[in-house]
Amino acid sequence: MVKLLKDIRVVELGTYITGPAAGMHLADLGADVIKVERPGTGDPFRAFKGGLYSPHYQTYNRNKRSIALDTKDPADLAVLHDLVSTADVFIQNFRPGVAEKLGAGEEDLRKVRPDIIYCAISGFGTSGPSRDRPAYDTVAQAASGYLRLLTPPTNPRVIGPAIADAVTGQYAAMACLAALLERGKTGKGRRIDISMLEAMCHFNLDSFTHYFSVNEIMGPLSRPVVSQSYTFECSDGKWVAIHMSSPTKFWEGLLAATGQEHLKDDPRFAERLERIKHQDDLIAHFTPIFKAKPRDAWCDLLLKHEVPHAPAYDSNEALEDPQAQHLNIKVEAPSSELGTFTTVRPPYTFDGTPELQVSPPPVLDEHGDEIRAELARRKAS
Repeated sequence: MVKLLKDIRVVELGTYITGPAAGMHLADLGADVIKVERPGTGDPFRAFKGGLYSPHYQTYNRNKRSIALDTKDPADLAVLHDLVSTADVFIQNFRPGVAEKLGAGEEDLRKVRPDIIYCAISGFGTSGPSRDRPAYDTVAQAASGYLRLLTPPTNPRVIGPAIADAVTGQYAAMACLAALLERGKTGKGRRIDISMLEAMCHFNLDSFTHYFSVNEIMGPLSRPVVSQSYTFECSDGKWVAIHMSSPTKFWEGLLAATGQEHLKDDPRFAERLERIKHQDDLIAHFTPIFKAKPRDAWCDLLLKHEVPHAPAYDSNEALEDPQAQHLNIKVEAPSSELGTFTTVRPPYTFDGTPELQVSPPPVLDEHGDEIRAELARRKAS
């Protein structure tokens, strides 16, 4: 695949997820993303499970180069500024005011690159009463009203992946692309400010629309009840997921696949709105039925009757599915740290060709000498 951003350079002074995720999305599209890290320890995510190459770090830092710089050292700060002078985008995700202390504030960087696109990611924004509050994924999910949509109604506990972090990084990358598009026409750089709170409120738009429109406060079961979505355990302990939405043919297909055609005449289930009202009864009815056959047998029957469904895979199964294999979603690359680095390719296909090449996340300062040599050659030319 042609690397659409191959002529774009991004300097990322990011840690944990939001900043690195934004950089990764741009790197996946071909940008030269240079990750600036603290000497010795690097991005704190490197050591999240010990060592300097944790799975957490690997997730968001592929396709990048690494240079270690201590911006408190005048020589290293000069290298950072030289690097920014060659860049199109700068990304940081510190609390407001921290980048300025590191010599990486917008004013500092515009002196060396006036048209830089400066992307600052924060937890709660650059002003207001919560400006300086520390924020991580769960905090942003909770503050945006999203956490309540995921938390079990009884015995509440935080579940699921770092959605707020990942979503904020994706929104930030989208904003960078928009600013790059504009700069190509005007020659003007932009400052982008995006907070986790704002990103998650936008991601939670459906919930707010229901509240503003019909005064409905959604909960964790609101969407699956209306969309007629289910998960059932099968006889082999594996799960199958079903999403029937509103077309009647999918309900009828489920009845045919399970041999439960008599439910057409049950007043609790005969109409979609009644099925919504009595979803608990429906789940109670079908739970023992699905436990009578293994998952693959149910998937064959559901497919035969055109019921929207999928095996509810674990991560060790999903990429081995024939369709996932056909799409080459899993990709690999040689790695000095792992032997083989395995990951998920970018989801885009341009002109019929997916991007199957990936470079493993860099070890700390892996490209430091290389990048310094590039800067020296540029100064000499």
